[in-house]
Amino acid sequence: MSLGEKASDDSREADAVAVMRTIVVLVNFFTCFFIISGVLRHW
Repeated sequence: MSLGEKASDDSREADAVAVMRTIVVLVNFFTCFFIISGVLRHW
């Protein structure tokens, strides 16, 4: 399913999936941020 689409017709289940997707995106963002800041620091 695409990011903008609900994962289920059940609202509770769809909200749980949305929270998990948000956590994955935030972890990815912070990981990239720390990698880039480490590269810039040692440049």
